[in-house]
Amino acid sequence: MSLRTPLPPPPPPAELRSWPDREARIADRALALDVLGRRLLGPGRLVMFLVWFALLELGWGLVGVLLTSIGGPAPDPLTVATGVFVAILGIGVLVPAVWLTVRAARHDRTVRERLTQWAALDRHGPTDARLRAPALSACWLLLSFAMCGVGLWLGFAVPAGTRWEDGGYGLVAYGMGAALILWVNGLTGLTKAVGHYRFAVRLTGPRRPAGRSASSGLPRPE
Repeated sequence: MSLRTPLPPPPPPAELRSWPDREARIADRALALDVLGRRLLGPGRLVMFLVWFALLELGWGLVGVLLTSIGGPAPDPLTVATGVFVAILGIGVLVPAVWLTVRAARHDRTVRERLTQWAALDRHGPTDARLRAPALSACWLLLSFAMCGVGLWLGFAVPAGTRWEDGGYGLVAYGMGAALILWVNGLTGLTKAVGHYRFAVRLTGPRRPAGRSASSGLPRPE
């Protein structure tokens, strides 16, 4: 689902709410939560997450051509010139990919805020249970964990296995950058999956005692 698709608006302020009965409020709440849940963890959002990640790695890989060409013991001028040209293409891919990734993170923050506002309106067991989305949460969790694992391996394997004649410091810099991209995206996905699932579990849990301060509010998705 495109980030340009409008989000459900936040619920109206208490003094402007005009639902005829609780059933109507529950129905609107369920629709908003379903849409917001898909915008946060749905298949379309997962595909976008993987596309942005692939663009980041592609852009950095093109920059890595220059890093490895100048990191060897005797850089060839023609190879360096080719590396510069390819690196310019890589930057042309990398910069938009970074911008899209940051934009998606800001969009997710807005979605979480709307999700919290709609969830705070009421409680409804079937709607709140659907919000857990265990299959999607597990998919985000496994993919993100795999990214972190590969990033960890790459961060140790490249420096340990690089020889000076293979590209030296340039290859190490490329490998560490690729590992960092894996780590950042993996941790982002892990935080999203775990935080959303914890929020959904708290939402479907028992209500807080009446004596607890109302200022504590509904727990926010992390």
